[in-house]
Amino acid sequence: MHTSYHQAVAGTGRLSSSDPNLQNIPVRSAEGRRIRSAFIAPPGWQILSADYSQIELRIMAHLSGDSGLLAAFHAGHDVHRATAAEVFSLSEEQVTPEQRRAAKAINFGLIYGMSAFGLARQLGIGRHEAQAYMDRYFQRYPGVQAYMESTRKRAQRDGYVETLFGRRLYLEQIAARNAAHRAGAERAAINAPMQGTAADIIKRAMLAVDAWLDGHQDAYLLMQVHDELVLEVQADAVDDVRDAVRECMAGAAELAVPLIVDIGVGKHWNEAH
Repeated sequence: MHTSYHQAVAGTGRLSSSDPNLQNIPVRSAEGRRIRSAFIAPPGWQILSADYSQIELRIMAHLSGDSGLLAAFHAGHDVHRATAAEVFSLSEEQVTPEQRRAAKAINFGLIYGMSAFGLARQLGIGRHEAQAYMDRYFQRYPGVQAYMESTRKRAQRDGYVETLFGRRLYLEQIAARNAAHRAGAERAAINAPMQGTAADIIKRAMLAVDAWLDGHQDAYLLMQVHDELVLEVQADAVDDVRDAVRECMAGAAELAVPLIVDIGVGKHWNEAH
């Protein structure tokens, strides 16, 4: 079975996959895990999955320069727990699972332009309570709000935004009279530099891994799934390949925070992820 990858379909620059689409196999559902279990390494080989940890939040920390986010990543903290501690004025040890879930929804929701209404619906709380969460978030992470506002204004002025490496996404609706179209373009303006930079980084990582694999007969790059690279590796070469892949991926960009790579190994894709 062979997928086809496309470079010029997704607006953010991410590779897209078709016939079959291997990037839409869910990882959290039982059915998705069963499907992933069907990707089996041949005898004497292992599947190695290398996945960037929270790369878009790390890019947000880099682009915004927010001191709180930078400090959390440099300290190696669970960033969602650290955010919850900031938003709810608690120590990290006092944060409950529900508070961490709320902070995670805020962290990722802001990247995608989520409103207080959307956050309320996701968490099952009132809109005013969700707005209070977001207000406290921006009080604790003012650099994030400043970055979002400056990005909107720059997009309105220039008609495009750029990734960290200078690749542009043009926003045709950023000055639209229709408020819904304009709001959608503003959300894209905030999101695209992060998703686009993540797309650039994984492509740079693929090139670095491919260059390292040149001449090696004990490992092959099978596929890319968003922020994850999947390889097939001879069992006796797993340690060397794991170290090399981690080094290639961690070195694909120089950010103000470390690029952390989570690597798993198993007989099939589900076991490795």
